[in-house]
Amino acid sequence: MKAESFLPDDYRPAEDEPFMNERQTEYFRRKLLAWKADLLADSRDTIEGLQDSTRNIPDVTDRASEETDRAIELRTRDRQRKLVAKIDSALRRIDEGEYGYCEVTGEPISLKRLDARPIATMSLEAQERHERREKVHRDD
Repeated sequence: MKAESFLPDDYRPAEDEPFMNERQTEYFRRKLLAWKADLLADSRDTIEGLQDSTRNIPDVTDRASEETDRAIELRTRDRQRKLVAKIDSALRRIDEGEYGYCEVTGEPISLKRLDARPIATMSLEAQERHERREKVHRDD
């Protein structure tokens, strides 16, 4: 039986254990799967809510307000759809044994960063360099 099935509920990855051992990868797999399930549940709720709230509103102001609310909700769901794709990508990296390593430098990404942003693909330093370059090119 795999060690990952014995992962305690209160487990948190620690710096003093081997990086991306079975317990850590299982911890992040569960975290990503729970996040994805929450996003998909929210998406289902939104779809049901939009279907239920389809009605004819005679007041132009009220109708405009409702349409604005719907547009904001749909934009939020689109961002979450993109986030689900990033979660799926992170889960693939776990399966391939590449999770937790910076795609630029190949160095381990800090556990604190991964815990805060489990879909991270770059170390903090590489991400900061990337954002600085992006800002420089955007200003041109």
